[in-house]
Amino acid sequence: MTDRPAPLRLGTTAPDFDAETTTGPINFHEFIGDKWVVLFSHPEDYTPVCTTELGAFAKLEPEFTKRGVKLIGLSANTVESHGGWIKDINEISGATLRFPIIGDKSREIALKYDMIDHQDATNVDSKGIAFTIRSVFIIDPKKVIRTILSYPASTGRNTAEVLRIVDSLQTGDANRVTTPINWIPGDDVIVHPSVKGEEAEKLFPKMNVVKPYLRFTPLPKEKTSAAVA
Repeated sequence: MTDRPAPLRLGTTAPDFDAETTTGPINFHEFIGDKWVVLFSHPEDYTPVCTTELGAFAKLEPEFTKRGVKLIGLSANTVESHGGWIKDINEISGATLRFPIIGDKSREIALKYDMIDHQDATNVDSKGIAFTIRSVFIIDPKKVIRTILSYPASTGRNTAEVLRIVDSLQTGDANRVTTPINWIPGDDVIVHPSVKGEEAEKLFPKMNVVKPYLRFTPLPKEKTSAAVA
């Protein structure tokens, strides 16, 4: 466990793997298919922060589904352990968790994705082997990693922010735009710097040029990410 793999980068292909999950065996690239995927790890089953997180993802899953996004979790526990814990998650959250959770007790997949905790000495199993951190990978239908987020074991994530990132990526891909600070769907976007002159004026007739490099524009409702999925 001391050898750390080369870090994954935005724009690289997500490593493929075969795994056992709570919904059956999968090949990861086949699981992705033609969808977007959010792959996220949690440190351990039957722990407090992880229970709140998985419940929140379960509640928000319909919104991800609308956008053509699949959710899949992972931790360094067995599939059998996951199965029992899901009952607690459903009871506590009032949700019904349907997405698969990967059993990765050997840390084989966690090592591929550099999810192992190298910081918190308390985040270990009974043998002293490090558990996973709270990683998030947003992967597009081409199997390309588009976002990487890493949180310490002590800090729960924000599921709404993960969804917001998906909205931003899908909106940008579909419309040749970028999104400013604190953007949410419905807000004005920024015309991508690669779109110049007359083309920009034609594509974005309501464009507001604040500076030559900063051009805001509204987008029609039908061009939001949910419609893209």
